[in-house]
Amino acid sequence: MEIWINPACSKCRSALTLLDAEGADYTVRRYLEDVPSEDEIREVLDRLGLEPWDITRTQEAAARELGLKDWPRDAGARERWIGALATHPALIQRPIITADDGTALVARTDEAVRDALSR
Repeated sequence: MEIWINPACSKCRSALTLLDAEGADYTVRRYLEDVPSEDEIREVLDRLGLEPWDITRTQEAAARELGLKDWPRDAGARERWIGALATHPALIQRPIITADDGTALVARTDEAVRDALSR
C-alpha cells in the first residue's frame, strides 16, 4: 500500500504510527514534494469512488485565492478541479491510503487506517 502524507499533518503522523504499530508494509509519498499528476489524481479518485471536490481542502489559502467555493461541482467542472489539485497539492485531503486490493480511502481516523489494513 501507499500513503500520501504531509509530514506536518498530525493525522498523517498518527496514521503512520498506527501502520508501524501493526507492522504494515507501505510506501510513503510526500505528495507536496512528489506531486501527483492529473492522471494519478484521476486514478485515486476512481479508487476512492469520490469526486475531486470531495477530497479538496477548501479552507486552504489557495482554495480561497482560486474561489473554489464558487466553482460548480458537476461533471463539466471535474477536470478544472483535478487541475487545481495537481497545481496546488496542498488542497488534497490527507492522508490517502491506496490499498493493495485496488481501493483507496482518506485515512483521517484510526478506524479508516485499520480498514485499509484489512483490505
